Amino acid sequence: MAGNGLPPLGRVKLSDLVPSEGLPSESYKLSVTTLSQSLVQYSAAIIQFSSSDGALLRSGLDSARLYFHQRSSFPAPDMIHTSDSREWCKTSGYYMDPQLWQETYDYRPGLTPIEPNNTMEIPPGGLPDIFCLLGKTARDILDAISFYLNLRSSPFTEILDNVPLRNSEISSSVLSVCCHARPSFQGAQHHNLTAHEEGQLVMYPDHEHQVDKSLISLVKSDKPGLHIRDLHGRWVLVDVDLGPQEVIVYPGLALYQATAGYVNPALLRTEFNSMQGSMYGRCSVAFKLMPKSMTSLNCSEMRAAGHGVEAQFQLPIPVDDFMQRSHPTDQLFNRHNFQSFSFPTAQDGMQHSHNVPVLVFQLAN
Repeated sequence: MAGNGLPPLGRVKLSDLVPSEGLPSESYKLSVTTLSQSLVQYSAAIIQFSSSDGALLRSGLDSARLYFHQRSSFPAPDMIHTSDSREWCKTSGYYMDPQLWQETYDYRPGLTPIEPNNTMEIPPGGLPDIFCLLGKTARDILDAISFYLNLRSSPFTEILDNVPLRNSEISSSVLSVCCHARPSFQGAQHHNLTAHEEGQLVMYPDHEHQVDKSLISLVKSDKPGLHIRDLHGRWVLVDVDLGPQEVIVYPGLALYQATAGYVNPALLRTEFNSMQGSMYGRCSVAFKLMPKSMTSLNCSEMRAAGHGVEAQFQLPIPVDDFMQRSHPTDQLFNRHNFQSFSFPTAQDGMQHSHNVPVLVFQLAN
């Protein structure tokens, strides 16, 4: 990012964002402020994990590359899934979206994926451990945002899955292992999916803008290519400087709704220049912290904290209805956001309302 005139990605330890009893420490308040201002500026942040957790994530990516590489070049027709919002909490196992030139394996605790021939799928390795790691991280980040907005502690507990899940419960949150543009994958051969610029593969013109419907999303990729639109409308390649232990985090539409528009969702697009000559494509693991389908998104916590709630956020929305609705992205921005909320710290002189670096969370070794 420094090369294109934008501030470099910043860093903060995730261990400083883990709440403790009693008064908040100065390091906690400073880290929460840095996180929140970064989400205002970039709609994104970066987490740096410990060496052991980083090794787990990298092994997951290695396993993903091999998993997709051994898949058939001509997947069966019943493996083709386009974006069906009705199935948002039911996906599990392998499927593909030819329009996005993307293959996905969803790990969803409580569901056992079955192949079309009624045999059990052998998934990529390490998914249960990665799910637990990223799930706890997402909840810690959500609590830090809640503290910054002066909400009560753990205000979203009622709309989140039980920890651990109870008998017969199925996880609403999901860990997706994805592969974009695998050269041996022929599912997209008849689709005009890409734009070309000076002979290079660049973007998907029909899918320039995407937005997750999650509360919080965390993504680790083996190659750069994720662009997120910042506060000023610029597209920022957020994963270009990622180290081996680092992960992107960004907010989704459900958090936007639950905070009455104070936390804008990240607007995403993916670039494929970096995949030239790659035999595996671009692999990633993405965790999405989702609300439970049988609950509702409402802004009662925001009102209780004294925040103004606009008319469009006044009525509760059933989560299942929210997930099935379309949400035009041009209506999501230019609203109140939480950059105006702050609290004094011993280092207030170091804080700025703008030009705040995107952060990196660090877990202590």
